[in-house]
Amino acid sequence: MFFSIIIPLYNRPQEIKELLETLTLQTYKQFEVLIIEDGSVNDAAEIIKDFVGKLDITYFVKPNSGQGFTRNYGFERAKGDYFVVFDSDCLIPADYLQIVNDSLAKNWLDAYGGPDDAHPSFTPTQKAISYAMTSPFTTGGMRGNKNSISKFHPRSFNMGISREVWEKTRGFIITRMAEDIEFSIRVQRMGFKTGLIPEAKVYHKRRTKFGQFFKQLHFFGRGRINLYTFYSNELKPMHFLPAFFVLFLVFTILVNNFRCPLWLTCDILLGTIILLIFFHSWWKNKSLKIAFLSVAATFTQQTAYGIGFMQEFWKRIILKQKQ
Repeated sequence: MFFSIIIPLYNRPQEIKELLETLTLQTYKQFEVLIIEDGSVNDAAEIIKDFVGKLDITYFVKPNSGQGFTRNYGFERAKGDYFVVFDSDCLIPADYLQIVNDSLAKNWLDAYGGPDDAHPSFTPTQKAISYAMTSPFTTGGMRGNKNSISKFHPRSFNMGISREVWEKTRGFIITRMAEDIEFSIRVQRMGFKTGLIPEAKVYHKRRTKFGQFFKQLHFFGRGRINLYTFYSNELKPMHFLPAFFVLFLVFTILVNNFRCPLWLTCDILLGTIILLIFFHSWWKNKSLKIAFLSVAATFTQQTAYGIGFMQEFWKRIILKQKQ
């Protein structure tokens, strides 16, 4: 099978260099790489030149339209039988394409997703953020989890689709705010077979600072409500959990300030949550520093998502405003 790897890029030349270096190490060689520069000011033209000859690579430059429509731009120009989409801040294990090729040969999927993990070279903050996004104690634990209680939806940081899926769906119909989940739902509703390939993981760097991480997760929370405007039945009780977490934190602060009867109960519950996150991360990462940072990362994730969710819920559902 011949794969077309499609990577949107926006002002991240150093990230794409690291990603492309991992692609040169792929054990499975039947693939091309399409880099689509989405209106970047700080472009990667000079970096891409270094990989000509090392990879079957094509570089496109276009006006900014967002990641969803930029992926469509790549789909339109891809030559492969199967299209693979990565975010530019990923590192790809050397056996990734071999794993995907072998898995599809045994159990065909029209579209697949894979999990993400933290690379040993990541900073403690990056590892803590990765923990928050994959932990079973957060909604992030539903991403790339074969035991998830919700139906698995391939995500665009690590996603593959067949050429037939592209030809039938014509790709993304929104360019931001949960565009990949909307796409996955539409693919499933059209009758295509989708699923998780658990071994096809990538190392996802995500954000390197908590401020950047907060901004990203706030956007994700807003995106869940944007998705609701397309598929109302996709808003599940579990999606409200970060909002309830924010309200619980506010309530805990208030009862402590006014010494209400419930202050001790709230403090015990909050302390239990902190200890669960801390010790689980310590067990998983074998690092006290990462365990402490994981508590901060998880609280950042939950509050940012919850605030974004509530803001967009108020605007789009209560006030009936358009985006």
